[in-house]
Amino acid sequence: MGMKTLYKEVMDLNMMEDSDRQEAAAKAFFEKLNKMALPEYFNWAQEIFDELHVQERGDKPALIWTDIHSKQVRQFTYKEFAANGNRCLNRLRQAGVDRGDNLYMMVPIVPETWFSTYACVKGGVVNVPTATTMTLREMEFRFRTYPPNAVIAAETFTDMIDEALKLTGSQAKIKIVLGSKPGWVSYEDLASASPEAVGAKTKSNDLLFCFFTSGTTGLPKRVGHTAVSYPVGHLSTAVMAGIRPDDVHHNLSAPGWAKWAWSSFFAPLNVGATGTGFSFTALDGMAYMEALTKHKVSVFCAPPTAWRAFINLDTSGFDFSHLRQSIGAGEPLNPEVISKWQKMTGTEIRDFYGQTESTAMIGNAPWMVGKMRKGSFGHPSFMYDVALVDDSGKEITTSDEPGHIVVRLDRWRAIGLFTEYIGNPEKMAGVFIDNYYYTGDRASIDQDGYWWFVGRSDDVIKSSDYRVGPFEVESALMEHPAVAETAVVGVPDEKRHQLVKAFVILKQGQQPSRELALDMFQHTINILAKFKIPRIIEFVTEVPKTLSGKIRRVELREREVERQKQQGAQPAQEHFYWDFPELSSKKD
Repeated sequence: MGMKTLYKEVMDLNMMEDSDRQEAAAKAFFEKLNKMALPEYFNWAQEIFDELHVQERGDKPALIWTDIHSKQVRQFTYKEFAANGNRCLNRLRQAGVDRGDNLYMMVPIVPETWFSTYACVKGGVVNVPTATTMTLREMEFRFRTYPPNAVIAAETFTDMIDEALKLTGSQAKIKIVLGSKPGWVSYEDLASASPEAVGAKTKSNDLLFCFFTSGTTGLPKRVGHTAVSYPVGHLSTAVMAGIRPDDVHHNLSAPGWAKWAWSSFFAPLNVGATGTGFSFTALDGMAYMEALTKHKVSVFCAPPTAWRAFINLDTSGFDFSHLRQSIGAGEPLNPEVISKWQKMTGTEIRDFYGQTESTAMIGNAPWMVGKMRKGSFGHPSFMYDVALVDDSGKEITTSDEPGHIVVRLDRWRAIGLFTEYIGNPEKMAGVFIDNYYYTGDRASIDQDGYWWFVGRSDDVIKSSDYRVGPFEVESALMEHPAVAETAVVGVPDEKRHQLVKAFVILKQGQQPSRELALDMFQHTINILAKFKIPRIIEFVTEVPKTLSGKIRRVELREREVERQKQQGAQPAQEHFYWDFPELSSKKD
């Protein structure tokens, strides 16, 4: 079976109107895919984007981009998209960037992000998405860990990147800037490159994506995905989202994160749909709804924080008649949010679950509409052999008993699962145990087979749509001269799911005060990305520890949960970020 046939089958099954027939077709498709031998070589950009979609729907819009503030619109057909991606690839090759090299991308939501990603896939260049919130310290760590061969960045980030290159002694073969900067190649100059390019002969197991993601006890780890784990693996995402070739799909996500590659790039482009990108500096809900309806978006995916904001808008003046599917991902949605959005638009938000390490793994597929249970994140994708195990590694068969979400590996290895934590065999050994991959999340399954999210198994903090490793925050605080010890945990929050809270023990001679808390907030702002900084600092004299001296973060979290339930008094030395007018972004 040719690879193009697989993609055509997904396009056909997503067009099915009968839910039972569609579910049966999806199950049969993935059973076949899970057993088939993959080809030795595969280049998605060449074989699927070019030879399938460009040839069969070359004049159809592949990408619609708009700035929700200025209302500027840029639109590209599949042919134009490929031509722009080829120009980028040819300029990279001219600079000596070859298959196996990497390209760091620190760019906002602009069409060039899509073109550069296509260029990487077609050229066999490892794409390293980099959030635009990164600080110099974080860029320096990344460049030391994985030296850049090429960089593309918005002009505003070039000074920091140049400094990180200098500090690490890194020598990029080419630096491309969206704008103008001495020593950098302007992206506009790529227009002179050829619009045609031959795809690299990439092996199916060639590394193509490297995501830096937060860890619990160390600095960011590198998640590696291959020439098939994302391009082919995201067939599960396309099916879970139910995207059809005639859809206009929109995903609210930033390019520096895996979810952008998931839902802004591969899921719609896998099936020949139209992808969209909405650029904004701050999330203006009304302007976003205007863009959503103006461009007749039919499938809309957003994180819980956005859904919570949207349901409080007066959207009576908008026409949502084109909206066919609404999708949530990131954390469980409150049933009230789902109900309000359904009243506003006539669509149910279908929750689903996955990780940087995977593609869509569990969710409420299109055939679940009308059968969903609010608060449940659905059923496993047929691509994944998912189960629950208890703390001893024994599979759980009792309904409603919480356990660790794992992926079985002995019957088949899901194509969408990542290859490795690059350069970190210790971390690999910690998640691949006894023919299981441990996701680090916990859930339960009710008697009818619906899955319910419980929380993290480890200490990773889930705030808004971000994951924050406590170690990074603790390390930043420990650099403050007044700090003797600190423990960072996530505490419950109605809007953001969790807030980053730091328990701080001061050095001898130091006294808790508002001024000292302000200085610590400002200290972390200078070191960490905005989403990682603590929102609460509490000065304490001790933190709970095990007999071996390890901090018991779980106990700190449980204390906070119980205190909120009991509506206990605020500790005398607890300070909140938003209570300091001196911090310019105190409301963030």
